[in-house]
Amino acid sequence: MADEKPALVLHLAGGGEPLLFALTTEESGKLASRLTQLVKSGAVEPVTTKDDSVVAINFAHVAAAYVDDLNRKNRVFGLHP
Repeated sequence: MADEKPALVLHLAGGGEPLLFALTTEESGKLASRLTQLVKSGAVEPVTTKDDSVVAINFAHVAAAYVDDLNRKNRVFGLHP
């Protein structure tokens, strides 16, 4: 089985293609449990990417946010093969 490649996936309220940010496994675990509250509150949150960059995300502009595995093929939102 291939190593997981976790990523933060953001669908912006204004539409367009989703934004993908590669994460470490540790960062994805910390972030996944807080995403619902971040989107509900519209908070601005710093996120550390896999390459150690820090990105400030304004969740007030996010319609949907989730952590996904970039290695997964045949993606269907909400379904895991």
